Amino acid sequence: MAATPPTSSFTVVRDNADAGALKRAVIAIGNFDGVHRGHRAVIGKAIARARALFVPAAALTLEPHPRSYFRPSDPLFRLSDEKLKLRLLAGSGLDGAIVLAFNAALANLPAGEFVSRVLVDTFAVSGVVTGFDFHFGKDRGGSPAYLAAEGKARGFPVDIVPALEDEGRPVSSGTIRAALSAGRVVEAAELLGYPWFVSGEVIHGDKRGRDLGFPTANLRLPPACALKHGIYAVRVVLDGQYLDGVASFGRRPTFDNGAPLLEVFLFDFSGDLYGRGIDVAFIAWLRPEQLFESAEALIVQMGRDSEQARAALARAGTVVLPVSA
Repeated sequence: MAATPPTSSFTVVRDNADAGALKRAVIAIGNFDGVHRGHRAVIGKAIARARALFVPAAALTLEPHPRSYFRPSDPLFRLSDEKLKLRLLAGSGLDGAIVLAFNAALANLPAGEFVSRVLVDTFAVSGVVTGFDFHFGKDRGGSPAYLAAEGKARGFPVDIVPALEDEGRPVSSGTIRAALSAGRVVEAAELLGYPWFVSGEVIHGDKRGRDLGFPTANLRLPPACALKHGIYAVRVVLDGQYLDGVASFGRRPTFDNGAPLLEVFLFDFSGDLYGRGIDVAFIAWLRPEQLFESAEALIVQMGRDSEQARAALARAGTVVLPVSA
C-alpha cells in the first residue's frame, strides 16, 4: 500500500508494502499508547540521530494494540486510539509513522525475520531506537539486547532508551491508566507531559441538560474507557479555540443509570455543536458521580460544580494540547 500523508509534512505508511518517503529512516519502535514523556524520549533520540544522518525519522507502531489480539475478551483502556495516536506522533517532530497490522501473521513472525523483512529489506533503516522494555516477534522473542546485536551484525545502530521516572513513579502507559482510573488527572498530566484528552464528534443526547439549564455537548467514549466516573474541570478545543467547562463522565444515576456518557457544559458559549469534532482535556477532578433526591438538588450542585471548575481552571492557567482538533 502506498504511503498516505494526513498532513503535508507527515507521512503514514501501512503494512510495509511500500516504504515510500520513509526509506532509510531512523525508526523509533513501540506501541506509543498516549505518546507520553517516556515515548517522547525514544522519539527524541530517533529524531536527533536522523537529523545527524540527514534521513527521515519515523515511528513504527502496531494496530490494533497486541493485547487486543492476544486477549480479545479483556479490552484495553487505551490512552489514545489509532487516529489520535497518529495526531500525537505527527505533532512530535517526526517525519512519519509506519503502522503494521497486528494479526496472526505478524504475531507468529520470528524476531529475526521481523528484523530482516521489515527493518532491513523494506525500510533499509539507518538506525533503530526503542525503549528498555520493548519486545517483539513470535513469543516476544526479540528483546532490546537481541535487537542491538542484530543491528550490529546488519550494519545499523540501535539505541536503547532507559526507563524514565517522575518522583519515583514509572512514566508508563500502565501508570497513567491507573491514575486516570482513580480520577487523578493532574498526576496523569504530569506523566503524559500534557493533560489527558479525548477527541470525538458531538452526538445527540436526551436534551436533559438543556432542560436543567446546563446544555451539554455529549461524546460517547470507547466501552473500555476506564476513566473514573465523576465530575471534572475541562478545557475543550473547538476549531483551534480553547473553551472552559465542566464535564460529567458516568451513568447519570439520578435519571437512568445508563451507558457511560461524557457530557460537557461549556461556560459562556452558545451554538450548535452536533456533528462537530472537539477535544476534551481533563484538567481537574471535582467530585464523584452521585445520586440526587431531585432534579432541583442536582441543579444546585451543578451550579457549585461550575464555580469549582472555573476556580480550578483559573489555577491551572494556560493549558495547550500537543495537537488541535
